[in-house]
Amino acid sequence: MAEALIIDDNRITADALSQMLKVLGFKTRMAYGSSAAMSILGSGFTPKFICLDINMPGVDGIEILGYLRREPNLIPVPVFVITSDAQPETRKKVMKLGANVMLIKPATIDALENALKKAKLLK
Repeated sequence: MAEALIIDDNRITADALSQMLKVLGFKTRMAYGSSAAMSILGSGFTPKFICLDINMPGVDGIEILGYLRREPNLIPVPVFVITSDAQPETRKKVMKLGANVMLIKPATIDALENALKKAKLLK
């Protein structure tokens, strides 16, 4: 079973996202914040895809996205930015940095399913 990495400092949001992904047939690994995410990613774990929040204290999701797109083993991993920031500038920035999809919180299971199909991770 494919495993996703969820990076979000809000545990309620991350746990809800995890439940939706489980319904869609994926295992999940949680990183409740950027330092936990960097620890997991630095351990050599390569997820099938990543759900990434942007607005986090300390190292934000934009910086993590930049890291993901510089690390050779993580470059091909699809990244779904899931954020409450619906500004067009944010969308333009994350897509330019290499996000595959940007979803606005609260993400629905239908939006998530469509993103997974677009990334060819779900039929």
